[in-house]
Amino acid sequence: MAEEKISREHVIEATETALRRFGLAKISVVDVAKALKVSHGALYRHFDGKADMVDAAIERWLDRLAGPLAVIAAEHGPAPERMRRWFDVLIASQAAKAQNDPELFDAFRELARRGGQAIDVEVERRAAHLAKMLDDGMAQGAFESADAGTTARAILDATAPFWRPEHAAEWRRPQAQARFDAVFRLVLRGLSAR
Repeated sequence: MAEEKISREHVIEATETALRRFGLAKISVVDVAKALKVSHGALYRHFDGKADMVDAAIERWLDRLAGPLAVIAAEHGPAPERMRRWFDVLIASQAAKAQNDPELFDAFRELARRGGQAIDVEVERRAAHLAKMLDDGMAQGAFESADAGTTARAILDATAPFWRPEHAAEWRRPQAQARFDAVFRLVLRGLSAR
């Protein structure tokens, strides 16, 4: 590929491929440049370095999950049921990513550990989805009035063991579903309009 024709999207795609091939610990800017058949300097026209490229690749990887979650958040219908489906999709998708795409999931886990920009964007997006469903639930009379943004963050904190990548080892335990069910029931009880 000619260096002048390389796009940011080409670099992100090649970074994702290199992450799968080499893993986060071994990937280099040179690996990505070789895959694109350009000098490594050509990549710096689009990114500041390896960390920036990896952040962009993980952000795109996470964007694929965001679509189905956004659809659920925007649907009409009872907010408690939508919220449960939203979490079911989130949790199942995270578990599938951990099992079926381990190299990218490991990069995701590392970004979450160090607090990369892609993670901040994703958490904000998830909080916005929950806030939308909370607002709907308040309008429907299912949830007590509260600040939806603050409440959404509290729900994400309470459910973190079931979707945060650093807890992935716990997801395979037999009692994981029962634990989430108990937490979700508690969340709904706390939200319920009395």
